[in-house]
Amino acid sequence: MAQTVLGIIGGSGVYQIDGLKDAEWQRVATPWGEASDDILFGSLDGVEMRFLPRHGRGHVHSPTSINYRANIDAMKRAGVTDLISVSACGSFREELPPGHFVVVDQFIDRTFAREKSFFGPGFVAHVSLAHPTCARLDAALFAAAQEVGLAVTKGGTYLAMEGPQFSTLAESRLYKSWGCSVIGMTGMPEAKLAREAELPYALVAMVTDYDCWHPDHDHVTVDQVVKILGQNADNARALVKRVAPKLGPARTPSPAGIERTLDTAFITAPEKRDPELFAKLDAVAGRVLKA
Repeated sequence: MAQTVLGIIGGSGVYQIDGLKDAEWQRVATPWGEASDDILFGSLDGVEMRFLPRHGRGHVHSPTSINYRANIDAMKRAGVTDLISVSACGSFREELPPGHFVVVDQFIDRTFAREKSFFGPGFVAHVSLAHPTCARLDAALFAAAQEVGLAVTKGGTYLAMEGPQFSTLAESRLYKSWGCSVIGMTGMPEAKLAREAELPYALVAMVTDYDCWHPDHDHVTVDQVVKILGQNADNARALVKRVAPKLGPARTPSPAGIERTLDTAFITAPEKRDPELFAKLDAVAGRVLKA
């Protein structure tokens, strides 16, 4: 029977969990360059866990300088079967105030300075991203958040912006008019790359403040934001502790068949595939390439 290995990508507050057993930091090398940091291996309630600080310990990477391909590849090499992202975000809706959690199920990608695919010239592949998150993980996160007593909404659209600057007022109003729920800088291309790596993925957006569309935005102080960040980190740890046993040691496959995404994705003829790129895909696409 397949075993769950739950991967968590988020800030430093997320992996400082009481009860994490056999915790050990390990470096995982990738052909895509350096990941953001070492990966923390451990187990919680019998579930194998892998934690990766998205910005590196001490927050050394900007949203643009994060090596998203290396991060996803490293998690895949670490044996991760299911991936949860925890991300601080701004809100576009009055009903999603600071401190609120949103289990995101859609994205609009407005980033432009990042490598967004493991594939490319010499080895072309196209994957479906109509439903970018895993319904099974979404449901587990929502149920866990409710049990912890968090203010949480299931479903919402995440606007991924390039950053590192925040939105102009015109941009914020535009994104709000599109029906977006939250705005952040790291959800893309993370979700796209997870799908290419056949990893079921979910993202929990932790609202820190309203984006600048809100009339009270200019009155928000740094102290207020820091306070919310601290509360969100505490709640994120509680959420992760509760969701691990919900998934359990014995793994249930994604209902959408995400683990077989690449079965029909390759376009380039086998004899035309770039051998150098082919070799770099050993972890991401190894299941299909070795078949």
